[in-house]
Order: sequence, then C-alpha cells, then structure tokens
Amino acid sequence: MKMNYAVVGTNDMDASVEFYDALFEHSGFAKVQPSARMTYWLRDDFAFAAALPFNGEPATSGNGAMVGFSTGSAEEAARLHQRAVELGGTCEGVPGQRGPRFSAYVRDLDGNKLCFAD
Repeated sequence: MKMNYAVVGTNDMDASVEFYDALFEHSGFAKVQPSARMTYWLRDDFAFAAALPFNGEPATSGNGAMVGFSTGSAEEAARLHQRAVELGGTCEGVPGQRGPRFSAYVRDLDGNKLCFAD
C-alpha cells in the first residue's frame, strides 16, 4: 500500500493556488481545477490538493499533521524550502541532515506544514 494523495485546507483559494503554482513551477506537476472549491496538482501516481472545507467551516492546520514531498535530492529540498519562504511561507526547520534523510520544513499561507526531503 502507498499514499496516493494529500489535501490541505485553505481559507483563500486564490492565494493558495498562487502559492502552490509558484512553489511547484519546476516540479513537473500538472494543475487541475475540477471546481472552485478544490485545486489539484498531479504528478505520476500522486496528487496534492488545496481545498476550501466541504462543511463551510474555516480551514485550520492540523497540530502534528504534515505532508511530505520526496524531492529526489538535497538541493531540490533546499530550493523548495527557500522558494516557499520567498512566497510567504514560514520556516519550520532549516534544510539539513536529519537522521538518514536531508529535509526541510515550512508552513504554507494557511499554516499547513510541509516537508521536503531527498
């Protein structure tokens, strides 16, 4: 079994789309917007999405929740971390070696935690 998609909540779809479009600009993701409530970025057999909550309540970031992206290299993990911060995200852990993996942590504009790892 393997994970096939991850969804983060947003309270501002336009800002979220702008953030993730710029973040994933050179990552090979294809964007799909099936509705005004949800936007997907697709790659091979994985999908990432930002969504306005279905129940109409405000989106909140999960305490302890995180979405991890395998970047293929330490350089790409560091680049994505830097790009996310440039786009208004906040650093949650500078790029560096952690155990067997090189990783970097950020929060997006809605406070959702992301990890980029080699």
